Amino acid sequence: MLEKFQVYMTAFNQERRITVYLPKSYNQYERHYPVLYMHDGQNVFEDEDSIRGTSLGLKDYLDEIDLEIIVVGIDLNTTGEERVNEYCPWINGKLSKKILGYESPTGGKGEAYLDFIVHELKPLIDQKYRTLKDHTSMAGISLGGLITTYAVCRYPKIFKRAAAISPAYYRNQEEIVKFIKSVDLIAVERFYMDCGTKEAGKEEEISKIFLDLSSEVYKILKGKIKNTKFHIIEDAEHDYAFFKKRIPEIMSFLFL
Repeated sequence: MLEKFQVYMTAFNQERRITVYLPKSYNQYERHYPVLYMHDGQNVFEDEDSIRGTSLGLKDYLDEIDLEIIVVGIDLNTTGEERVNEYCPWINGKLSKKILGYESPTGGKGEAYLDFIVHELKPLIDQKYRTLKDHTSMAGISLGGLITTYAVCRYPKIFKRAAAISPAYYRNQEEIVKFIKSVDLIAVERFYMDCGTKEAGKEEEISKIFLDLSSEVYKILKGKIKNTKFHIIEDAEHDYAFFKKRIPEIMSFLFL
């Protein structure tokens, strides 16, 4: 079952659509459930809502396997470069220029976006639904993987399980590496990462850089989080048709 509603974001002075998945058992029992927060909310649950016609199909998948979790999808801001701005904690660094081919002044609103989730959205979800308040996870794709990694580092006692799917660390590579090195992640229980070998399609050099940058982050994380997994997927591209195939592995790692 999906519920959709608007939530006001104080820092951005705007409302954002939130979609909440409730497991089939939610209205049958009085139990409490773990919560998974996900970015790019339009692309999480159903194809009909997705921006480019293909979603992760999470609603049907979770219904099929009867995984008893609550999933909160936060819509991305489709205005201009706002997705980049909100999902990047820092202004884009020098490495992003090498990947993009130009210097980008975007980014830097990630801290405010994360604070919205922690201080406004999570309290609302915990009040509105029967949640396990101390069993909170986060997952994101591409830049959503970047902001997810940042969230784990900034609030390791809140987001104890996480998945960074084909993370676009390159936008903030320099800063996220320094940040991970500086924090204590002993409270984090599980961290999943993956990356395809053809993230940039026919651009083999860019695909290799993308994979190398993710590998650098993984090497640091695995020294700080006992249960860390990095799956390199042969021939996988940066596309929802490929992301969708990984959902069973991700959900199994995080919750089973």
